Amino acid sequence: MKHPKKKILFIMGTRPEAIKLIPVVKEFRKRSGEFDARICITAQHREMLDNVFQNFSIKPDFDLDLMRPGQTLAELTAEGLKKLNLVLEAFAPDLIFVQGDTTTAFFGALAGYYRKIKIAHVEAGLRSGDKYSPFPEEVNRILIDHMGDYYFAPTKSAKHNLEKEGIRNDVWVVGNTGIDALALTLDAVRKREKTWFGECFGAVDFSKRIALVTCHRRESFGKPLKNICEALKEIAAEFKDVEIVYPVHLNPNVRGPVTKILKKSANIHLLKPLPYQCFVWLLSKAYIVLTDSGGIQEEAPYLGKPVLVMRDVTERVEGVKLHTTKIVGTNRGRIVRAAEKLLTSEKTREGMAKPATPYGDGRASRRIVCIIRRKLP
Repeated sequence: MKHPKKKILFIMGTRPEAIKLIPVVKEFRKRSGEFDARICITAQHREMLDNVFQNFSIKPDFDLDLMRPGQTLAELTAEGLKKLNLVLEAFAPDLIFVQGDTTTAFFGALAGYYRKIKIAHVEAGLRSGDKYSPFPEEVNRILIDHMGDYYFAPTKSAKHNLEKEGIRNDVWVVGNTGIDALALTLDAVRKREKTWFGECFGAVDFSKRIALVTCHRRESFGKPLKNICEALKEIAAEFKDVEIVYPVHLNPNVRGPVTKILKKSANIHLLKPLPYQCFVWLLSKAYIVLTDSGGIQEEAPYLGKPVLVMRDVTERVEGVKLHTTKIVGTNRGRIVRAAEKLLTSEKTREGMAKPATPYGDGRASRRIVCIIRRKLP
């Protein structure tokens, strides 16, 4: 007797969620006889999200189209719950997948919990220990994990965090699916880099050392972001042989102050958000990386790039322990001193530039599918 397909709904709203969930979707769709795997996007970040789907040649099945200028977290959550509930009612999935710690992941899990649908959490167990840093992500991921059913932890320390909170069943250490996406994209980039990737970067001089910068987190808005920008301006003035390349997030709370402070520095290049393949190419060319991004803390060590983390705490502790990443906070002087050391001491940089894979080997998605095939009733 032929069994009916298991219906799985992947819910995502931001670029990082799509990057980390699409490899899992692709693995499930290889088994189309067993699974009906569909994608629901909330478009929490519309433009940057759409680009990822183009990059991986895949289309969403449901689009909640929630992005509105200046909306609050409460408005996004309330509207998301309302619209997502209609999708859940129509599709009736057996399992929901959410990734990470975004507002989309939170209300995606909550909507599933309300309807008693099983929830799988990719990248479960990350903790910074500070409920306001990152905000609101730290509390989002705690709540998601306490509503969930299947937990795919990227590292042993993430699994240990879950155990400390009493979550011990159906937890697996699988690695991070972001490394799966990076590995897939690197293959495509290497085949095409001589054709058009350099065209994404305008006046950037790649004969010089490249300092890649990303900074967009909500807790950095205001004075911390101003401090970061002043530090970058000082680094640019001191190191004329360094090109600082900063793809700037579209949020006006980021774009406004970044443009105001940095636009006149000749060797600072403020770019629009890059297509994912172009960003991976840029990361592969970077000499050093300065970021507040969690995903880049995972990707850069895989490529042997030293990372300065412009946050006060991080949940990606493995890179810190391996000395591939260093937390420098948002203090202007501390950021400048750490960058100076990497840019003037080859020994210091080489100590951080060793390729490392604490976050995965590129096979996390396959492990997840194997586990769900075995566990989903």
